[in-house]
Amino acid sequence: MSETPSNTLQYRFDGPEEAPVLILGPSLGTTWHMWDRQVPELAQQWRVFRFDLPGHGGAPAYPAGSVADLAARLLATLDGLGVQRFGYAGCALGGAVGVELALRHPERVASLALIAASPRFGTADEFRQRGVIVRTNGLDPIARTSPDRWFTGGFAAAQPAITEWAVQMVRTTDPGCYIAACEALAAFDVRAEIGLVGAPTLVLVGSDDQVTGPAEARTLVAGIPDARLAVVPGASHLVPVEQPTAVTDLLVRHFSTAWQPAYDSATGQTAVPGIPVRALPNTPQQSQQVQQPPQPLAIAEIAPAPVAQPPQAMGRPDPYDAGLKVRREVLGDAHVDRALAQADDFSGDFQEFVTRYAWGEIWGRPGLDRRSRSCVTLTALVAGGHLEELAFHTRAALRNGLTPEEIKEVLLQAAVYCGVPAANSAFRVAQQVIREETTPTE
Repeated sequence: MSETPSNTLQYRFDGPEEAPVLILGPSLGTTWHMWDRQVPELAQQWRVFRFDLPGHGGAPAYPAGSVADLAARLLATLDGLGVQRFGYAGCALGGAVGVELALRHPERVASLALIAASPRFGTADEFRQRGVIVRTNGLDPIARTSPDRWFTGGFAAAQPAITEWAVQMVRTTDPGCYIAACEALAAFDVRAEIGLVGAPTLVLVGSDDQVTGPAEARTLVAGIPDARLAVVPGASHLVPVEQPTAVTDLLVRHFSTAWQPAYDSATGQTAVPGIPVRALPNTPQQSQQVQQPPQPLAIAEIAPAPVAQPPQAMGRPDPYDAGLKVRREVLGDAHVDRALAQADDFSGDFQEFVTRYAWGEIWGRPGLDRRSRSCVTLTALVAGGHLEELAFHTRAALRNGLTPEEIKEVLLQAAVYCGVPAANSAFRVAQQVIREETTPTE
């Protein structure tokens, strides 16, 4: 167990101290206990490191709003422990952390397993709306429906104790940290970079996963050089819990046979790996699921020459790209996609103008946070009677962190200074949007 400052993560070790380190990363809403059934076997030949996400499993509630932030906290934790190189297996959000590590810190990752993972999880709008629901209703609606997303119906019915454990695990998570993790998943998109993952990779997915299923897994396998796919039958999203034996066998086989040697900058060569290899029984799960043979390891490779970086452009950067990013984060991908798709020769210049100046220049300024900018924007739209825009920005205000109570206060304030008739219309529009955005879906 660990003392946990704000820039590190709560963790625990299992297994012999001298063994290579294998990290197990959890899914959103779970704790390190989701790996309990894998640890006894894995800890026979690895030093197994498990961590909790912020605010999960009693970990200190220091929200992390990006996958990069989570990866940085994990590395800070490992640096403090003197762990430089490791194998990594992660489920869902934990898998996103693994991809981030493999892309930004490839020298640290010896081997990678991505479980129920994707280069992009759903849409940003879905996760931001989930954050709105949690901010308004707490975590209970999400907790009650978690078994439907995580397990097959037959497993949930046959294992009521595990189903209740899953509900309580989500229910006891810190809401602010859960919302921040939703924001992290909303912003995560490595589709353009996935081909740069160089670690030996196993992509593992449950055949019945309706969250990040076989289609997403095949996208990863198609993008990552020499990645292998394992489909576990009769399992949904939380496959390490639902099919623990199959997952354990697949992880042992992968990490025993695909552990990339470390690069030695002094010699320009890779070192022979010091990872034990254990003979595995030929179980039905293994024979059905590993679809390609392990790739041979290179023992001595000359490191490629560093790629020269192009010179940085001089002058003030164009705010369009930054503005499009902010516009999508505030209004949602669906709204922005519709607006851009409807643009033609007549309106296209206006859409570019709005993106560049309204969103890149003004919304992108650091002087006010987005909550404050939403308050100002709602008031201005009430004053101008722009009810269609008010609907868009009420939805944006919820996703920027305002609660329905705070939006009500903004509209009451506007009633005094903008007029009661204008506020009356604004309340009608905002009430409908809030009802749509904050009602949990069963």
